[in-house]
Amino acid sequence: MSAAPRLERSGARITAALSGIAAAGLAAFIFAADPAEASSLPAQAGRAPVGAPSTQGRQVTQVTGRGLDADPQGSDKGRQQVPTAAEALKVALSQVGTTENAAGGSKFNQWFMASPYAKIGVARDGGSISDYADASWCDMFVTWVGAQAGIKGLGGDAFTPAHAQWFHDQGRWGSVPKPGAVVFFSWNGGKDIDSIDHVGLVIKDNGDGTIQTVEGNTDDAVKVRTRSKDSVVGYGYPEYAQ
Repeated sequence: MSAAPRLERSGARITAALSGIAAAGLAAFIFAADPAEASSLPAQAGRAPVGAPSTQGRQVTQVTGRGLDADPQGSDKGRQQVPTAAEALKVALSQVGTTENAAGGSKFNQWFMASPYAKIGVARDGGSISDYADASWCDMFVTWVGAQAGIKGLGGDAFTPAHAQWFHDQGRWGSVPKPGAVVFFSWNGGKDIDSIDHVGLVIKDNGDGTIQTVEGNTDDAVKVRTRSKDSVVGYGYPEYAQ
């Protein structure tokens, strides 16, 4: 498959989000035509390229608390047993066919807004919790799956590059498409974390240069996809039972 961008939402949605990076003393509104498969928050300053020390990059690394708390209090209340990758994927696949509403939001946006992750995200990035209502929700879907399945070591975010950087900083980042891994895509074929556009979960390696995935916010829905490895930036590895 081509790694070219997939503009899967009909029409361009103008979004405005406050990039509140206190360390840089920067406050600006970002206005952009938002593709359907894209991170929901503006780019941060200081993110590291894949494989490079986190202090050497152009974005994310200057953001205190980059990558939201792995297990905010209350995010997996009552969860005790660590799931297998197959069990986590079963939760994700149960949502195939779920679509967004006319305003561009979804049940995953609503869940995220009520979760501890939203408050942490606003503290890190600025803006308000209401900004998540119609934001791109691919990573909110992955975060929802993690919370529902009780996955440890998955983290949670709405901003895909920051989520990828979190895996990188945790030493849970690599290039092998394991089932249940969090897969991060760049449609222009970039291999740096700052080029990431989209995220999903690996179902399997097809063995022909492609992977099968389950993703949110693709054609405005949760769908199973076949993706070229050429568009993959890297994989984050949660903790699963064997």
